[in-house]
Amino acid sequence: MRGTFLKRSAVAAAALAVATTAAFVAPQAFAGQAPTTAAQVRASAFAKGPDPTEQTIKAQRGPFQIKQLSVAAQSGRGFNRGTIYYPTDTGQGTYGAIAVIPGFLEPEFITSWYGPTLASYGFVVMTLEPFAITDFPDPRSNQLLAAVDWLAADSPVKAQVDPNRLAVMGHSMGGGGALLAASKRPSLKAAVPLAPWNLYADFAGVTVPTLVIGADNDFIAPVGMHADPMYASIKASPNEGYLKLKNADHFTVNSYSATLTKFTVSWMKRYVDEDTRYTQFLCPAPQPDPSFASFQMTCPS
Repeated sequence: MRGTFLKRSAVAAAALAVATTAAFVAPQAFAGQAPTTAAQVRASAFAKGPDPTEQTIKAQRGPFQIKQLSVAAQSGRGFNRGTIYYPTDTGQGTYGAIAVIPGFLEPEFITSWYGPTLASYGFVVMTLEPFAITDFPDPRSNQLLAAVDWLAADSPVKAQVDPNRLAVMGHSMGGGGALLAASKRPSLKAAVPLAPWNLYADFAGVTVPTLVIGADNDFIAPVGMHADPMYASIKASPNEGYLKLKNADHFTVNSYSATLTKFTVSWMKRYVDEDTRYTQFLCPAPQPDPSFASFQMTCPS
């Protein structure tokens, strides 16, 4: 299975590297929306950007122009190295920050498409290279927390980060790490575990708004053993969700899709930015379509 995993990862990684680089060099327009201005009507003190529509929230690029910075490894910092993606607009106050970590045997660029995509919707995002590609979920959770803390306190873009609005994401063992990070730090504003894997699936103590994303044909982290019971353990808390992708495998979340963008952007906007304009895309729960089998949620409190 490991040989198959590595082969699939290599193929997916090569395609993703090309697609992400091309998209970053020539970002798409935000479906004809006018540039964001400080006078834009806002749904909360942190809300930024034009009013969203079903079409605009599926675009790979949002309304904000972005830049990126490479972050070299440095001892004693709690995480390895990575890349920061951030909006160039400094006239709308601070942004929420999100750290993203990949899964077992995966380097940073496997999940790097989330960096420019989420940043272009108005977040400071750091995609991480784990200390070791064999790290299990617990050390990945610590790296995620160290990264968001560093973004807010010590990074070159710290002046643009609101230290009270931090979030985490991760794939596979990184997804298990994202859930562990949420259990360790209830003050996080959001967590999104992607095709999560962990040795145990009971996260009943998690109160952070968490969107679990599973894949119906995942044979590496089967939803029946991972995503399903993970969500079942947290669904009694308010503001928890579960998206199950259709005809999808463990690696589907590692490349852009309109469905992934719609739900991850809406989740981060709703909970990191407290932007109620995005509630409409989450609650009432949208009906399944060819890309996802189901979406469950305890609606925003």
